[in-house]
Amino acid sequence: MLISVVAFVGAAVLIVLLPGPDTLVVVRSILRGGRRQGVLTALGNLCGLTLWVVAAALGLAAMLEASEVGYAALRIVGACYLVLLGVQAWRSRGRVDEPGDPRGSVLGTGFRAGLLTDLFNPKVGVFFVTFLPGFVPEGSSVLAMTLLFGAIFIALTALYWVVLLGLAGRVTAWMNVPTIRRRLDTATAAVLVAFGLRLGTE
Repeated sequence: MLISVVAFVGAAVLIVLLPGPDTLVVVRSILRGGRRQGVLTALGNLCGLTLWVVAAALGLAAMLEASEVGYAALRIVGACYLVLLGVQAWRSRGRVDEPGDPRGSVLGTGFRAGLLTDLFNPKVGVFFVTFLPGFVPEGSSVLAMTLLFGAIFIALTALYWVVLLGLAGRVTAWMNVPTIRRRLDTATAAVLVAFGLRLGTE
């Protein structure tokens, strides 16, 4: 079991460090609303991961993978959500939101943005149901080990967010320079739309 856990941790660290839609949404929340907004978005992401882990452990994600219609529907919804986030980033590029700014996104900000970005990505569920079982030692409880590996993955992701948010204060001033801010927003918009199109067409 120890060898399986060590092997899983090594693989999970590499996966957590790969930037994806969740990272972009958290970074954008830091840019738009500061560290507090980034923390809320990261918490939403962790809650989404927790729900996917439980779903995988209980076999719901396996059912989703087996259902082409269910997977396709969730994939399209997720793709549209990412594209809308990208469009919003493009339209508001370079703008610094003031507290109480009424022009908030209809898609949500903070916690809701982090949660929905994760839940609307069916690849997260398929990842857990296909990746985690490969590390379950023979003879061990699949349910227990899946929950254990899922908890480890969530803990590693939380550590990643802590580091990212800890560094946020040092780069926020640099990121808020108008020219740099516009370039970051433009790049974020392009990447989010690309993620959405890729998810919707693959």
